[in-house]
Amino acid sequence: MDISNILQIAGNIAIGAGIAFMLFGAVNLFRFKDFYPRILVTSKIDTVGLLTLLIGICLHNGISFFTGKVLLITIIILILNPMVAHIVARSAYLAGYQLEGQLVDDSETDSSKGE
Repeated sequence: MDISNILQIAGNIAIGAGIAFMLFGAVNLFRFKDFYPRILVTSKIDTVGLLTLLIGICLHNGISFFTGKVLLITIIILILNPMVAHIVARSAYLAGYQLEGQLVDDSETDSSKGE
């Protein structure tokens, strides 16, 4: 086996792992009931699954101009995807979006229990 066959096999494994991660993440997304956990999970699914998939594509195709473009897209996704998820969650929080199960703020509870 030469190096190109090994890179193609490694690329196929990474592509399969990325697709599997995205599939399992999308299926398990329905386990979360509220907005904030769902936005966290979707951010992880997109970031990790898509990055694994794109790295697998780069390994599978070898060194070319196409691989450089895919690596540039990978870097952009790595930077922007968590940032966009944070902006969406923060804007929902600042707009006053509440969770279904009302959370209790620790500062509002009776402080005499700890004494």
